[in-house]
Amino acid sequence: MKLREQMPELNGATQWLNGEVTKSDLIGERPTLIHFWSVSCHLCKEAMPSVNKFRDDYKSKLNVIAVHMPRSEDDLNIEQIKSVAAEHEITQPIFVDGEHTLTEAFDNQYVPAYYVFDKEGQLRHFQAGGSGMKMLEKRVNRVLDETTNAK
Repeated sequence: MKLREQMPELNGATQWLNGEVTKSDLIGERPTLIHFWSVSCHLCKEAMPSVNKFRDDYKSKLNVIAVHMPRSEDDLNIEQIKSVAAEHEITQPIFVDGEHTLTEAFDNQYVPAYYVFDKEGQLRHFQAGGSGMKMLEKRVNRVLDETTNAK
């Protein structure tokens, strides 16, 4: 995805865990952080406490959605996805992308990967890899400040 592109529809989930959301649920009120992860990704697991902190610290101002992107056949086991999600306290909605439908819509190739959308659903920041959480936080805060100042 390119900056300023519109958030794709959240269609094609193999399954949703922790509740289901649509694009229209996410647009209008507040910005959204969508993060891609996988059960076989060590960096994803290391970064999850930071993602959970975003989710908890900004829960009244920011939507947070997880997308489980399988990297191999072994990553398709739904019980393992549920287990790892519970172990790492992923309580936000999880789009299980067993057929890479959303992965392709985002043109995403990485886990972990982070997409920050403004409240209108435009992509404002993309970041991949396990480091750079400070940069991600700066970008999230910039979009949150714009939302607050626009009211």
